[in-house]
Amino acid sequence: MGSAVLFLRGYCGVVRVATWNVNSVKQRVPRLLPWLDQRRPHVVCLQETKLADAAFTELLGEELADRGYAVAHHGEVQWNGVAILSRVGLDDVVPGIAGAPGFPHPEARAVSATCDGIRVSSVYVPNGRVPDSDHYRYKLAWLAALRDEVAAGPEAAIVCGDMNIAPTDADVFDPDAYVGQTHVTPPERAALAELQALGLHDVVRDRWPAERVFTYWDYRAGMFHQDLGMRIDLVLASTTVAGRVQAAWVDRQARKGSGPSDHAPVIVDLDEAPDGDIGPVVPPPSAPLAKRGSAKLPQSRSQPLRNVTGGPVRDDAPSGLEGEGFPLAAPSPASTSEPST
Repeated sequence: MGSAVLFLRGYCGVVRVATWNVNSVKQRVPRLLPWLDQRRPHVVCLQETKLADAAFTELLGEELADRGYAVAHHGEVQWNGVAILSRVGLDDVVPGIAGAPGFPHPEARAVSATCDGIRVSSVYVPNGRVPDSDHYRYKLAWLAALRDEVAAGPEAAIVCGDMNIAPTDADVFDPDAYVGQTHVTPPERAALAELQALGLHDVVRDRWPAERVFTYWDYRAGMFHQDLGMRIDLVLASTTVAGRVQAAWVDRQARKGSGPSDHAPVIVDLDEAPDGDIGPVVPPPSAPLAKRGSAKLPQSRSQPLRNVTGGPVRDDAPSGLEGEGFPLAAPSPASTSEPST
């Protein structure tokens, strides 16, 4: 099986696992390094690093080594790119997925390694772009290859990363807003369900079955400040690993402030929870729940989005606690406009 993060008694007894689509690690360095120091995860799976391997090492190799991380990175220039950072061992690194299709060439969308006996995989599933397009069919074929690789692997595993699929309608702010869009279509959800049918548990949803939990918010139109998001970043754990989960939560604090990724990290604590069982989203969203049908996706609007109180929304106008920063850095154009691919 494939996985991302684990519990290693051989190293330290308590393991914190995290997955984060950083949407350009070069842009996110001012956020990533302080976040590592604050949250202190033992295993981190990164997606959308958008750097070739040599450039990643030049940028972060020394900083990560100083923090005790071994690194497995599978990248390419400008697009995609995945990594595993581990303070609990990193062996048998395999970039890519055997038999996975390309578009048209193989892309840097998966990396796996063995961490103290547990197979770890960090994955960045293709976006799909438009239902029934060539990229959509590529997405489904890529997911089938991922399933085959996980099925052939060891039982103790976690597969995590940016799945680019919301598992159910409960995982989007408004199902009506996503009609005709990717990420929510029956074939995509069926492909994800087939992966989970191998015995993988969606540990965040299992722990918080009725809570409003998102991991991604579009940069545009104040979507984050209104909590109009999707849950597409998942941690899927085999039964032996899922049984050790003591806390599973979205670090929404890392999505605040200047220069954030459009995704928030997902954190899972195994066997012990250093911060306690602190809830599904930290901190909780300050925006009220929008009425179904009251908001649309930015790309489908003919007029600027109105916020839930009826006023206009500015992309740079935080509401409530949303503007509170956590290591702040001046945003660049790349940090506010990069699309997922």
